[in-house]
Amino acid sequence: MNKIIIAIDGYSSTGKSTVARQLADYLNYIYVDSGAMYRAVALFALQNNYLSKNHFDKQSLLMSLPAIKIEFKKEAKNNRADIFLNDKNVEKEIRTMHVSDFVSPIATLSEVRKKLVSIQHKMGIEKGIVMDGRDIGTVIMPDAELKVFVTATIEERVFRRLQQLKGQGESVTEEEVKTNLVERDRADANRSAAPLKKALNSVCFDTTNFTRESQLEAILSIARPKIDPEKYLPFIQ
Repeated sequence: MNKIIIAIDGYSSTGKSTVARQLADYLNYIYVDSGAMYRAVALFALQNNYLSKNHFDKQSLLMSLPAIKIEFKKEAKNNRADIFLNDKNVEKEIRTMHVSDFVSPIATLSEVRKKLVSIQHKMGIEKGIVMDGRDIGTVIMPDAELKVFVTATIEERVFRRLQQLKGQGESVTEEEVKTNLVERDRADANRSAAPLKKALNSVCFDTTNFTRESQLEAILSIARPKIDPEKYLPFIQ
């Protein structure tokens, strides 16, 4: 079967990362969470006191970009590709609400985007990857053989995010989560550099009423004809 690039875009907490991980695991592809890369840079900025609620030392962050090393590595204990910041696994740290609140200003910096896009392009050279984010199908991988735009209702997104944060031991309210998601939606859709939008040739996939198991089968039905067209295309009307 052909190795292809699968680009998955969508707003936060729509389930796009879950869909991407499921596909990558099933197909034995490399999973790349582009959003996690921006979260890692935000974490770096917070750790170095470049960024806070009332302060953003952009110049110091930009000068430090060459010192930021971001990789995805599979951990033997869970067979999952986690993100590493300067050789340290920061998968859990970047998923906190604290880091989430500072991702949008990081993503607006063209120098940060340039660095991360360069890393992402190198990851896609040999294909066989599933990359999710907010501009994968439109900007990062415009020639991807399969593009999927993942959606879900705001109520479902708030529920999922709330469960995730509570599972991490964070004490947050439903209103706080909804406010964070709505603000991130606004920032993502209106940023000047590569705003989030559905690629013209992407497939829309609403995950609201899917279980994880049924979701995998549904997304595979979309992916298989692209991976093995000789087997599946004759049956598509």
